[in-house]
Amino acid sequence: MKVYTYSEARQKLSKLLEVARNEEVIIKKRSGEFFSITYRKPPASPLDVKGLKTKAKTQDILRAVEESRSGKTRT
Repeated sequence: MKVYTYSEARQKLSKLLEVARNEEVIIKKRSGEFFSITYRKPPASPLDVKGLKTKAKTQDILRAVEESRSGKTRT
């Protein structure tokens, strides 16, 4: 844990954020208040999904999409 004064933190914010990636950073104000900075990973996107292995070929997928749009099914 590293402790910086408010003035140091203002001057070295970029460095301070890099340090916070690995450990907690404390900023101490002259008034005696303490503030903590910790790193958080960005939340994962709900659109990040793993791919699937399939034997379907591109043409099979395109045909299925076309059929679903036209309302017809192949027999």
